[in-house]
Amino acid sequence: MADAGEQQARSLLSASAVRTRAGQMLEIGLKGGLDHFTIDLDRMDGVAESVLAVTGKAYPTLDIPFHARWRHFVLGGVDRWARLADAAYWPDRAARARAEFDLAIVSVLLDAGAGAAWRYRDAATGQGIGRSEGLAIASLDMFAGGLFSGDAGAPFRADANVLAQLPLAALTAAFQVSDANPLLGLDGRADLLRRLGRQVEARPEVFGRHDTPRPGGLFDHIAAQATNGAVAAPAILSAVLNQLGPIWPSRLELAGIPLGDCWRHPAIKADDATAGLVPLHKLSQWLSYSLIEPLQRAGFAVTDIDGLTGLAEYRNGGLFVDHDVLRLRDAADVERAHAVDSLLVVEWRALTVALLDQLADRIRAKLGRTPDSLPLASILEGGTWAAGRVIAFSRRPDGSPPLKVISDGTVF
Repeated sequence: MADAGEQQARSLLSASAVRTRAGQMLEIGLKGGLDHFTIDLDRMDGVAESVLAVTGKAYPTLDIPFHARWRHFVLGGVDRWARLADAAYWPDRAARARAEFDLAIVSVLLDAGAGAAWRYRDAATGQGIGRSEGLAIASLDMFAGGLFSGDAGAPFRADANVLAQLPLAALTAAFQVSDANPLLGLDGRADLLRRLGRQVEARPEVFGRHDTPRPGGLFDHIAAQATNGAVAAPAILSAVLNQLGPIWPSRLELAGIPLGDCWRHPAIKADDATAGLVPLHKLSQWLSYSLIEPLQRAGFAVTDIDGLTGLAEYRNGGLFVDHDVLRLRDAADVERAHAVDSLLVVEWRALTVALLDQLADRIRAKLGRTPDSLPLASILEGGTWAAGRVIAFSRRPDGSPPLKVISDGTVF
């Protein structure tokens, strides 16, 4: 029976499980069966128009890159990582890919909500940068400066043994955190990087195939699974979830398998041990999207990019709440702060994933595009995330999301 339980657990560590169960949540909601939200699909056309307006401004030719961490390393039109990487010596394409996996993994794990007050002062321009973009430039500066490397002569790497012992003080200084410049969830981020280091150290057969153990060793693990030079995007997510899953703190387990960003909701039915479980895997999918380009640069074709799902985070989710597609049954819930495992937040996040698929279909129909010519990853980038931020700032001066979620720095 343990084998069956483990199989059931692993079935939740997939993009298809996220999509299927999010779809179930939407169906239940459309029938009026959810405790916290009602759904008005008649408002979706307005959402599509707002996303198209934002996308047209940012990408007038509609040549839209993927929603990935790499976009945040571009500041004032300068791609900072590309400039560093293009000037560096790489013995082969795989060496650069390992470095890019190191950078993407560490940077994404540091990319939970920053809070409205925090700013990173950029040494090159002197400007203060907040939120996700500030976290990105800060993490790139840490990486380029060798904070995560065990070799003073080779800064562009993250070594497992260095990550495993990373002092909180090093991260505090690197993020320029002070009483006057507070960053939410700093302890949680430092703990996550240490957990990452320990996990990578413990799995040299995965992370140390062609080098000492480092997160970038995941490149070699994924490359070894390629068929005729092609890797399916959902396989990237499976590798991320199965190999990095144990780093997430205090989450649900099934048959001894940590389920990561997966939560309980009694409305979700199944005839096995996965009943009532809703996988979302937001950060892991954001990371998986961010690993596509390094694989492509290393010469691999990445297929089935739409096999990944939209991201269950507060900008995409806020888009649907602020446009009244999702309406709270109890208006007082706007004022309350909600735990990330609350049924309200689980409903909100799952509905977000399902609605993003529907929104993508509408946007493609309006543009006469196909999933191949306009993948979901590009619609998110164009796109939904930016439109969620735009309407948030138009509704609330600080641009905060429409619902308050208590986050520990490892979910959103």
